[in-house]
Amino acid sequence: MTAVLLALVAAAGYGVSDFFGGVAARRVTALRIVVVSYPISGLLVLALAPLVGGNPDLASMGWGLAAGVASGLAVWWFYAALARGPMAVVSPLTAVLVAGIPVLAGLVIGERPGALAFGGIALALLAVVLVSREAPDDVTEEITGGRELRFTRSVALLTVGSGAAFGFAFFFLHETHASAGLWPLVAQRVAATTVVWLTALAAGEFQTLRGEPLRLAAYIGVLDTIANAALLYAFHGSLLSLVSVIGSLYPAATVLLAMVLLGERVGRMQQVGMLLALVAVGLIAAN
Repeated sequence: MTAVLLALVAAAGYGVSDFFGGVAARRVTALRIVVVSYPISGLLVLALAPLVGGNPDLASMGWGLAAGVASGLAVWWFYAALARGPMAVVSPLTAVLVAGIPVLAGLVIGERPGALAFGGIALALLAVVLVSREAPDDVTEEITGGRELRFTRSVALLTVGSGAAFGFAFFFLHETHASAGLWPLVAQRVAATTVVWLTALAAGEFQTLRGEPLRLAAYIGVLDTIANAALLYAFHGSLLSLVSVIGSLYPAATVLLAMVLLGERVGRMQQVGMLLALVAVGLIAAN
């Protein structure tokens, strides 16, 4: 039960940070936000790691570095896919890969959840697709200038690559040792920041932030720290397949905040997805 609660904290943290990221991205590009939020998160984890304790073994630090490279690449490819392709296709496909790949990895390494948990996993995968669905609106048309966004081969590769990278980042974190404390997250944040900074430099978007975007980037950094730490401890307390699928339900928190705080309309399918997410968590917790 503790691992389920930690996974829910992680999902909420990721979801709220995505909400703040979406708000900030209406003023500056998303890449400029993560250029600031990633190092903030890294500094916070670095400050917390000695307080938590732990012995950073070489294997755990290596897995942390791998998770950081994977998550950095995932963010880069995800934003590139959103810029070129239809969000209604890119977002749910990415989400189901984020949830599905760690589940398959867990089964491959020998995990065998109970019957209720398997039912919860199936519902969670469906919920993540439904909640992540986005319908084109006036804002989308304004951003694209009326340009039709198509799911081309390159967009498909970016989407699949992003979802797979996020999914493997979960798997890599799961492989760290509990005795290492938060030190693998330090390695993860360093690697992810390096990837994002190099991407921003190549894209000409390595720029400072001011005002509200800077404050939002700071909030995102704090939330990412909480979410990553909660997910790491959840992985050490339960099965990869169960924790990862709950953690992947983060779009529900984003949609809920957009509905409550911004008054955005939530489609019928998204409402069904949020209900299924609740049922899925209940089934997994009862395992």
